[in-house]
Amino acid sequence: MGLSELGGLVYSTGSLPQEAHDDVTPLDPRDQNLRVWLEKNHRGGKIATVVKGFGGSDDELNELAKFLKNKCGTGGSAKEGEIIIQGDHREKVVQLLIEKGFPTKKAGA
Repeated sequence: MGLSELGGLVYSTGSLPQEAHDDVTPLDPRDQNLRVWLEKNHRGGKIATVVKGFGGSDDELNELAKFLKNKCGTGGSAKEGEIIIQGDHREKVVQLLIEKGFPTKKAGA
């Protein structure tokens, strides 16, 4: 891709042109190996359900986190391949992930 194809753009802090993202295929849920943990450390004594091992894009991670938070009726966040759901929702999260086709196991404490 030459500079003329970029419309004379030399430097930008923005994202890449859309064509660069088109060749990314979503990861098949069956290719994931998710673990659901219950964590209390570093959370001010509050319990959180943590889903680890997600290997998809940030958009897919955020979409899955939004789905889980909605179904559990609670808040949370998604970053660095982990989904954090406030409270102890391990059983429900495991069931929801299995229904979506993700191989999932409870792990840790």
